[in-house]
Amino acid sequence: MKTIKLDTTGKLCPFPLLEAKKAIVALHSGDVMVIEYDCAQATENLPRWAVEQGHTVVDFEQTGNARWQISIQKG
Repeated sequence: MKTIKLDTTGKLCPFPLLEAKKAIVALHSGDVMVIEYDCAQATENLPRWAVEQGHTVVDFEQTGNARWQISIQKG
């Protein structure tokens, strides 16, 4: 299992989601992508997209004032 980190801090929506969609293509089933972001819209968009695509949200937390981190395991 491989883990990659994607830092989209400072990028407005929809860029965190767009970058996640691009990055997950290179992963194999079971690999994990950790995304750091500060776009409030992505707190809804990223988990919804992950579930709709058959991936699993394994961790989702607020890491600071208007900062979040989500870990998505590729399905």
